[in-house]
Amino acid sequence: MTITLYGIPNCDTVKKARVYLDGRGVAYHFHDYKKAGIEKADLERWSKQVSWEKLLNKAGTTFKKLPDAEKTGIDETKAIALMLSNPSMIKRPVVEDGETLLVGFKPEAYDAVKF
Repeated sequence: MTITLYGIPNCDTVKKARVYLDGRGVAYHFHDYKKAGIEKADLERWSKQVSWEKLLNKAGTTFKKLPDAEKTGIDETKAIALMLSNPSMIKRPVVEDGETLLVGFKPEAYDAVKF
């Protein structure tokens, strides 16, 4: 089973998830959104699994800096387009192992997964 942790290296929440996984000896591949981007197919698949509402980070500064016109009328298509053009708008981290998809970091949610 290959585990991929998607995020941005300097994000505090990503750092917590990495410390958690490292501390438990869980091997994973780190996918840096800033350097490698993200595929539309990944966002569409994740959106089907957990919903675009959970993926889109409306609390972050990148989203808050958008013009008001871009923040209104958001649906799945618009959310995916925003996340593709601004990967910082994807809630972090995203951890995927082929079966499980975790968005954000909560130790209890990670504890429930058999990595």
